[in-house]
Amino acid sequence: MKQTEICDKMKYKGGIMIENKISQRAKNIKPSSTLAVNKKAAELVAAGEKIINLSVGEPDFDTPDFIKQAAIRALNEGFTKYTDSSGIKQLRQAICDKFKKDNNLDYQVEQIIVSCGAKHSLFNVLLAICDQDDEIIVPAPYWVSYPEMIKLAGGKCVVCKYKEDFKMDIEHLKSIITRKTKAIILNSPSNPTGIVYSEKELIEIAEIACKYGIIVISDEVYEKLVYGGLKHISIASLGEEIKKLTIVVNGVSKTYAMTGWRIGYLAAEMPVAKAIANIQSQTTSNPTSFAQKAALIAITADQSFIKPMIEEFEKRRNFIINNLSPKIHYCKPDGAFYVLLKIGNMTSGQLAQKLLEEEKLATVPGDDFGAEGFVRISFATSMTNLEETVKRLNNFAERNV
Repeated sequence: MKQTEICDKMKYKGGIMIENKISQRAKNIKPSSTLAVNKKAAELVAAGEKIINLSVGEPDFDTPDFIKQAAIRALNEGFTKYTDSSGIKQLRQAICDKFKKDNNLDYQVEQIIVSCGAKHSLFNVLLAICDQDDEIIVPAPYWVSYPEMIKLAGGKCVVCKYKEDFKMDIEHLKSIITRKTKAIILNSPSNPTGIVYSEKELIEIAEIACKYGIIVISDEVYEKLVYGGLKHISIASLGEEIKKLTIVVNGVSKTYAMTGWRIGYLAAEMPVAKAIANIQSQTTSNPTSFAQKAALIAITADQSFIKPMIEEFEKRRNFIINNLSPKIHYCKPDGAFYVLLKIGNMTSGQLAQKLLEEEKLATVPGDDFGAEGFVRISFATSMTNLEETVKRLNNFAERNV
């Protein structure tokens, strides 16, 4: 029988519709709105539009040269093969040392899993702890990927309301805890608001987690980007009981301007670390070999080299908050490099669309962050761009408020 005859016999009536073969899991997932806006802005710029792209969630600084050179050396030395699936031992030891020095946390090498970015680490965590319909509490405003990753892992996202200061409403948090509650995601400093939780606030959250035996997934990828003399505190450092319940996630992307290198890491109690190691061994096999060597150099170097970048971010933040019109409602960021703002009574989508069309400003709608009516702007761009941005935002507010 000819191949074409076999294919004809196998065809469904009406022909094969490949879109019907897509899994329900994939159909339920929304694309990243931040990446979508960034792509749209790039297309408009390519078409000749003078767009200021404020959607980017990465430092506008280049990776320091000595970090690049470490990767080049690794390549030249033939360090291009598989590594331990959880990351090379030298890097994992350096991460242990970093946790001890920066966060007063003691971990063993076996408790550290290096992955292909902090996002990958977060997804690994959710795959490791989520059974079908387990509830994961996500305080709003939240990073857009949290709910979608929870869905992919089979869990259910339960949103915790925020107060006027954009921090989680503790009373609401208590009210939404059920027998199905498996974990809470804590992001400090936060994307999209830049809020930083104080030690007192973290103690209150830790007490609730310990009382109910809830895992805390602590996303600390922006930990070095804090302003106004504040200091980042890891919730895991507040006592042995909360440390055992906490999975700390971090990475090199934001601190060292290494977003494209895709190296993240986490620290967890051994049973969780082993489960995540098993998952990673069956997915990516290992983080990229030579990128690990670059991350090793970044983490073990004298950290004073990151100070100018942090100072520049703080200078930009101060410029924005000191020059925005009183008609613009915003959350003052104490960390990260975002400002969540609201102008008038438009929906997030309407505001983002009008800012793009009328002012040529590419922003990210806040509804995907759980903050309807707001948009997020990034100040990871030049001061020249920010000066023009503030001018356009203020002009827009004058016309619309």
